[in-house]
Amino acid sequence: MSKILVTGGTGMVGKHLKEILPNATYIGSDYCDLTDIQHVRWLISSYEPDIVVHLAAKVGGIKDNIKYPLEYFNDNVLMNTNLIKTCQKYKVKKVISLLSTCIYPDVVDKYPMTEDDIFSGPPAKSNFSYAYAKRALAVQIDASNTQYGTNYNYLIPCNLYSEYDNYDDLDKMHFVTSLLYKIKNTQNNEISLFGDGTPLRQFMYAGDLAEIIKLVIESNINESFNIATDENLTIDEMAKIALEELGPQHKVNYIEPNLKGQHRKDVSSDKFKTLFPEFEFTSFKDGIKKVYDKISK
Repeated sequence: MSKILVTGGTGMVGKHLKEILPNATYIGSDYCDLTDIQHVRWLISSYEPDIVVHLAAKVGGIKDNIKYPLEYFNDNVLMNTNLIKTCQKYKVKKVISLLSTCIYPDVVDKYPMTEDDIFSGPPAKSNFSYAYAKRALAVQIDASNTQYGTNYNYLIPCNLYSEYDNYDDLDKMHFVTSLLYKIKNTQNNEISLFGDGTPLRQFMYAGDLAEIIKLVIESNINESFNIATDENLTIDEMAKIALEELGPQHKVNYIEPNLKGQHRKDVSSDKFKTLFPEFEFTSFKDGIKKVYDKISK
């Protein structure tokens, strides 16, 4: 049986993965500082994993990305570099890393974007540093496979939401998390959202991504690919779906229109579908209801 080590194991996707892969080892930043190469060498040499699932990253909302671009770049590049370099050094058989669709160009001529479009232009300014750090991870993995014959790959999911996301700091919340938090905690039946409601987004329930990671491990898949639902909705459409289900008496106000971010970044999941044609994603409507019910208990 393969020994599996999961970085970022106390985060959103890690918690979902632990529910379905309980025998893996899950570590968080309080246990090992991945920005410190000595810590990473100790981690890999001590646990001697066959497979590393690299979920760890410095992540946050649009305001936090704009406010701290250097931290988002430096911390993520250090974590990724230390881990890939050390896994190669200690001959870890397989590394599966998580990227993000924010690595894709801000604007392209044709949507949805495919895996061949990653380097077709610069990413959006709103999370430029984080996006380039994640792009660099793709380069590192591909270079390791080319130079050393490793079987490392990366998965590129669309935006995620979950009952396990950060509900304590509004600046670090992703859109759906922030939306659900505001619906749950509003005092006057009004919620305020950044931007103007027009950007298009694909959002996936994080539990679905955990299921896919498990399938990738069990099927010994070495390819890298996008993972996204076929639902590509505007921010306003998602807000109205959420309010229909959870708070029909609420009104939405849009504030700070310059903080609307990238207009669209939808990606094709055709490659994923050829590998796992039977997989069914949780619909946005069902997913937010599931999350809201759990965080409201």
